[in-house]
Amino acid sequence: MNLTTVAYPGLALGALAVELPEPLDRLPSPAWLTELLRGDAEAPVRGSEALRTAVRDLLRRHGYRPTGRGKPSSEYLVAALAEGRLGPINAVVDAGNVASLHSGLPVSVVDLERCLPPLCIDVPPEGCRYVFNRSGQEIDVGGLVSLCDAGGPCANAVKDAQRTKTSPATRSALAVVWGCEAPEPRHTERTTAWLAELCARLGAKVVPVEVRPR
Repeated sequence: MNLTTVAYPGLALGALAVELPEPLDRLPSPAWLTELLRGDAEAPVRGSEALRTAVRDLLRRHGYRPTGRGKPSSEYLVAALAEGRLGPINAVVDAGNVASLHSGLPVSVVDLERCLPPLCIDVPPEGCRYVFNRSGQEIDVGGLVSLCDAGGPCANAVKDAQRTKTSPATRSALAVVWGCEAPEPRHTERTTAWLAELCARLGAKVVPVEVRPR
């Protein structure tokens, strides 16, 4: 599959199609993966304060404010770890969280079978909202660069839509790494490659997804 993207200076995207060997409810996260959900775990990529600032600046480009509950998901993971709230969810989401936690880049993971093609990267208009959890809470994603399908925006660097999140029955997923061209030009590439390694180690078939200009 291919992804098209709106012109967005400074944005560096990585994307992977992940075909799991069996449904997620039959694929528990192995110990080697959950052990990587520690801040002191060895990792081939590391975030930095300069990168944290760059990610926030990138999301501000069209008026979104990445603060408070609307901060990048990579920052949420760091805070959850510090507060002892970061634990396993499911194998493919855990792989995304591991890559995000250590790289400092937000990572989205959606169920491809729940998405309505075609998929693209775009900037939703002002006032666009979606539900992001089972409680029905909504996030305003106007101005926030997002993964969109035929039903509207469904994932971004802050919170993914409930309607396209993985479930126990998930067999096919799309992972998107929301990266920046600066301060480290190849950081997104290295993070995406590590995420591919993690998913392959779970027994998944992993295919890089080309992201091309619209």
